[in-house]
Amino acid sequence: MRAFWGLVWRDTVLAARIGGGFGLGFGFFALVIALVPLGVGPDPETLRQAAPGLLWLAAILSVLISLDRLFQADFEDGTLDILRLSPMPLELMVLAKVLAHWLTACLPLVLAGPLLCPILGLPVEAMVPTGLTLLAGTPALSLIGAIGAALSVGVRRGGLLIAAICLPLFAPTLIFGAGALKAAVDGTEMLTPLVLLAAQSLFALAIAPWAAAGALRVNMT
Repeated sequence: MRAFWGLVWRDTVLAARIGGGFGLGFGFFALVIALVPLGVGPDPETLRQAAPGLLWLAAILSVLISLDRLFQADFEDGTLDILRLSPMPLELMVLAKVLAHWLTACLPLVLAGPLLCPILGLPVEAMVPTGLTLLAGTPALSLIGAIGAALSVGVRRGGLLIAAICLPLFAPTLIFGAGALKAAVDGTEMLTPLVLLAAQSLFALAIAPWAAAGALRVNMT
C-alpha cells in the first residue's frame, strides 16, 4: 500500500505541475459553462431546462481531454515498464493512476460545479444536488476512461481513439447524471437516478482495473 499511495502522490504532483490536471480540465469546464448562455440564449427558463444535460456534457468533455496523459507519458519514457516489473500488481497500479486522475481532473469539477450553477440559471437549491451527482458519477468517468487510455497506449494520436472508445460508454453516466440533476431542479424524487449513478461507478470500479490492466499487458508485449 505504501507503493500504491506513493504512485497516487507522484501522479497528482505531476499533474499539478504540468497543468494537465487541475488547470486544463477545470478551465475547459468553466469556459464551456460560461459560453452556454451565449449559445442557448439568456432566457432563464430555457437555461434551466437545458442546464443538467449541458453541465454533465461539459464535465464529460473536460474529463475526456485529460485521459490521454493517464498512461501514455509513462509508456513513452519507460516508467510504465518499470511499474509493470515492480511487485505491485498491475491492477493496483491502474487503480492508483485512476485515483490520481480523479483527484486532479474530476474533484475540481465536483467542487466548482455547484458554484457555476447561477450561470446556467439554476437556483441556489440545486447547488448541493449538482455536487452530489458529480461526486457520484465522475468516478465512473475516470474508471471507464482508464480502459480507453490503456487500449490506446502506443497509438499515434491516441486521444481520438480514446474519444471513440469512451464516449459511447459515457452515455449511461450522462443519462443518469443529467436525470438526477433535472429531478432535483424540478423538485421531484432524485434518489433513484442518483443511486443508479453511484451503482455505475461501483460497477466500473469492479471491472475497470482488470480490463485496463489486461489491455496494458497486450499493448506492452
